[in-house]
Amino acid sequence: MKLISQVIITAAVVASVTLGAAGIATAQGKAGSPAARSVRHTPVGKPSNPSNGMAKPSNKSESFPRGVATKLGSTPEAMESAYLAAKQANPKLTRGQFIAANMIAKNLGSKNSAITTQAILSGLQSGKSIGQTLQGLGVSSLDAHEAQRQAARDAKEAAEAGENAEKPKAP
Repeated sequence: MKLISQVIITAAVVASVTLGAAGIATAQGKAGSPAARSVRHTPVGKPSNPSNGMAKPSNKSESFPRGVATKLGSTPEAMESAYLAAKQANPKLTRGQFIAANMIAKNLGSKNSAITTQAILSGLQSGKSIGQTLQGLGVSSLDAHEAQRQAARDAKEAAEAGENAEKPKAP
């Protein structure tokens, strides 16, 4: 019985090592392994052609909720345009960072004129975080952290308010 157990364990180890090596070779695209094919998967939950005739027009400003743009004194289209311009200067810039930079500049700009959207975006472009940029502009670490939290809350509330305003009201 002991010999059979050792044989089974040895066979399992050999099979695992062989499969592992084959998997690594396939993942790395090594010669002798089958070529990986690119497969496009369509999500099942969202049909590409809705049959109800109520298809939304696709525009890029959807990522800038109307409520957020309104809170910042802008339009979704203007926010999208400004984001694309900033993204050209800093390809690593995310929409969240862009919205946060605008919210923080709006919230703190009246207290410290050095805090502008452009100053924050420049700090991000140089590789600093928003907190590091704010500290470089004279804000304490604690205040920088709180400013970021407040900007996130404001953006969330504005986005929710914009969504609620766009929904048709039930009679």
